[in-house]
Amino acid sequence: MRPLPELTVENTAFWTGGARGALMICVCDDCRTAIHPPQILCPHCLSRNVAPKAMPGTGTVYSFTVNHQPWFPGMAVPFALAVVDVDGAPGVRVTAEVATDSPETVSIGQRMKVHFVQVEDVWLPRWVPMAQEKAQ
Repeated sequence: MRPLPELTVENTAFWTGGARGALMICVCDDCRTAIHPPQILCPHCLSRNVAPKAMPGTGTVYSFTVNHQPWFPGMAVPFALAVVDVDGAPGVRVTAEVATDSPETVSIGQRMKVHFVQVEDVWLPRWVPMAQEKAQ
C-alpha cells in the first residue's frame, strides 16, 4: 500500500473533496489567485482570505511519466503519472496517477477528468483520459 498524505488544516479539503466528487483547490477571495498545494496565505497578495473551491475536475496533460519500477511490494507496473493543468484554476497543476490500462497512450495535451479512489479517510485523485471516462 502506498503511503497516504497527512491531513492538515490547509489540505483536508483537497484530500477529502473526492467524497463529493469535487476537486477542491484553494482560491484567494481577494485577488482570485488559485493556490496549490493548499496554503492559508495567498502567495500573490499575502491575504489570509483563502478558501477551497470546487473546480470543474478537468484539465490538460502538461507532462507525464510512465513508471516501470514497483516502489512498494505488490505495486502494479507500468503506470503513468500525469501533471495536469487544472481547468478553472490558472497556474495550478495537479500530479496524480492516470487510470488507464495503456499508460503508453498518455500524451502531452491530452484532456483528462478527475476521478477519486477512497483509501481510509483520504480520497486520492486519479486522472482518466476523457476518451476513456465512460469506461471507468
